[in-house]
This record gives sequence, structure tokens and C-alpha cells, in this order.
Amino acid sequence: MKAFLVAGTASGVGKTTVALAIIAALRSRHLTVQPFKCGPDFIDGGHLAQVANRPARNLDTWMLSPEVNREIFSRASANCDVALVEGMMGLFDGVTGSSDEGSTAEIAKLLDLPVVLVLDAGNSARSIAAVVRGFETFDPRLGFAGIVLNRVAGDAHFRMLDSAIRQSSSVPVLGWLPMETEALMPERHLGLHTAAEGVRPNPSALVRLGNGLAIEQLLNTTTCQQFETERTHRVESRFQGVRVGIARDQAFSFYYEDNLELLREQGAEIVEFSPLRDSALPENLHALYFGGGYPELHAATLAGNRRLLGDIREFAEANKPIYAECGGLMYLAEKLTTTEGQSYSMAAVLPVAVEMSNSLVHFGYADVEFVHDCLLGKAGTVVRGHSFHCSRIVAHEPLHCAYRIQYSISGRREEEGFVHRQVLGTYIHLHFRSNSSLVSYFLQHAVAAQRLVGAQSE
Repeated sequence: MKAFLVAGTASGVGKTTVALAIIAALRSRHLTVQPFKCGPDFIDGGHLAQVANRPARNLDTWMLSPEVNREIFSRASANCDVALVEGMMGLFDGVTGSSDEGSTAEIAKLLDLPVVLVLDAGNSARSIAAVVRGFETFDPRLGFAGIVLNRVAGDAHFRMLDSAIRQSSSVPVLGWLPMETEALMPERHLGLHTAAEGVRPNPSALVRLGNGLAIEQLLNTTTCQQFETERTHRVESRFQGVRVGIARDQAFSFYYEDNLELLREQGAEIVEFSPLRDSALPENLHALYFGGGYPELHAATLAGNRRLLGDIREFAEANKPIYAECGGLMYLAEKLTTTEGQSYSMAAVLPVAVEMSNSLVHFGYADVEFVHDCLLGKAGTVVRGHSFHCSRIVAHEPLHCAYRIQYSISGRREEEGFVHRQVLGTYIHLHFRSNSSLVSYFLQHAVAAQRLVGAQSE
């Protein structure tokens, strides 16, 4: 198996477009590609998965241990021809300015992956060689498989850039992408449009861009990569028959694939439904899981689906477990107010009102400690996650909070993790593999609901 990592000199240089183009070119050669995304990003991973036709997995050295990262990489890349990892931010950007902790570079070294470095060359000439040389020599433990230049004005511009780089660097230049590729991936608040919304680049355009790069050279210069893992994975029978409803559509699409896989490994059945299109909950559900997404963009449709909102309220009132993250929390609120000032009634499961903002409210990694027993674990449980949202709770009745959170960037501490009956709502996106006991604890609550459903049907 071939494996490499696509990284950038900074955010916004075009590494997602390059990664998608390479995947498309590889698939046009009838190769199976397993995509990965560094960091807590959901949106880029959705696009990678759509083009690769395989679920993308997140790798993260801040939320997850080295062993878990290796395990995720090894398991997901089994039986594929090429593993492609897309980095986050700039190659060396992490949680501090003094080390590579939490960075793309840390993952590249952990998995021994050569780096394909993407640079924005739109306003560059010979000076780009100094940037390349700096990245090439900054950390001698990193290896580079090639360079891709983005936003190049044309052949003459590329020849100038290529000549400058070749004079000072041994890293091969794999090719270039023209300026108009920016139109392939439209952006908005919180990042690119999501693949779940059907906004995706033209497949033939991606193949054309990818085939313009030296793909064969890239494959020939990357080494075969394989990791052995000690853990064996099998579906347990402990929670067989437990049905977990997963809200999944254009409004709710932010899920770590490993979170869902852990539920399956424990024996749970995943039952997807759409809060936008389905008029009722699927039958015989024992728990609900609402991920993040963009409910604010679909607030009118969500509010208009009154029968489903009623089903969800009845589910909560029956003391069945509901876990909701970020967008899911907003959906369970009494009211959601958009930036235009329009207010919409939501599920009214949690006694809170949510208002959209024009800027990020909390951004970055978060350490979470459970200060009270809750749906996901006992008091004292420690887990890591990520916060990234443009909304805030503006009014609420007194609520029981199960979390004590410390944000990595601001250092701010606060009580969070809102509990009401068997409902847990939070802005924090948790990666369940940072503490796999969360899934077992959640499913134990679902088993209790399963027994309740069984008793009521007798």
C-alpha cells in the first residue's frame, strides 16, 4: 500500500482541492483510495469521502493517543491501494507555538508519511523557493514526496516558479493548478459547503486537474506503508438489538466515522433518519444521536416538521436517551434565532433559546471532565473534544450541567453539558475513541430504554 500526506504552508492554500484532485486521478486508474483528515474537521472529510467513495477517518494527536491514531489508520487503510491523509492548517501549526503538538507534522512523523506540500503561488515568483526551502529544512525528521503549486497564472509563471525551486530544493515539483480551481469549492461560515448538501466539485474537472500532476512519480516515490495493531475488533453481542437513531441529512452531517463505528462494534444497529424529510421517527428506537451541522440554514423546514418534533419530545419525555452535539443542541432548543432576526420553534426538549452570531463563539480543542454522572459516563470521566460554532445560548431555565470544560486556546473554564431527563446537549464535539467507555455507557442507557419498550409492548 502507498501512503502520503497532503499538507499546506497555511490554511486556505488549496490542500483540499489538491487532495480531491489526486484522489480522483487515482480512482481513474482503478485504484482504491482510503481518505483521512487531520484534526477535528468534518466538512473536508465529507468531500474526501464522496470522491473516494469510502468513509473518511479523522486522525488527531491532541484528542487521540498515538496508539489509537495508528489503529485508526491501519484498520481503515486495510485492503486499499493508496492511503491519502489531508492535513489541517499549516504543516507545523498545532496547539502551541513552541512544539508540533496537535499538528499535521506530528501525524506525518507518527505514521511515517511523506508529505506533499501545497503552496499558494498566486502572488509569488522566485521568493517561493525560500518558502519551500524553509519548510524542507525546518524539521529534518520529515520527508517530502513533492510540491504542488496552486493558483498559478499559466505555463510561463509555472516555469519561473519551477526553476527557482529546483535551484535550492531537492523536493520534486509535481505540477500546478490554475487560479480558477477556487470556484470548485465554494465557502461560507465555518468552512466549505458540505458534501451532504450536494455541493461538490465536477468529477471530470477533478480528474483533469489530478491528471495534470505527476501522479505516477508520486506513487513511485512513496513507500509502502503498513502498521500492525495489537487490538482485534469484533462486534460484541452485549448490545445486539439496540437501535440508535442517527439524524443525518443536509442539516446534520457532522459525525466522526469512528464514533459510529464504535457503536456498531458494541453491537448497536445504526438507524439513520432525516429531520428535514421524515415526518416521524423510525420505529422501535432505543436512543437518539444528533450530530452537528447547519440547522440554522434549514430552520424553517425543521420548524415546519411538527410531527417529527412532537415525536422527539415524546421520546425525551419517556426518559429515553438523547445525545446532541452543537447543531443537535440547537435543534433540541425551544427556539432558534437566525442572524437575520427570524425566530423558529425547535424541538423544545431542552429549556434553552439559541441565537446565531456573526462570528465564532468558541473555537478550539476542549478538555472535558464529567462533574456529575450523565448519559456518557460517571463523574470523574475525562474526555477530549472540539468546539467550533457561531451560536450561543441566550436564555434558559436553570439547568443541570454535567461537564467542566477548559478551552485550549482561551484557557477559559465553564460549566456545560446540559442535562434534562435522559438528554445530554453540548456544544463540544467529542471523539469517542478518546475514551471508548462513553459508548458502552450510552448504550447501557439505551438497553434500559429497550427493556422499557419491550415491557410496554407486552
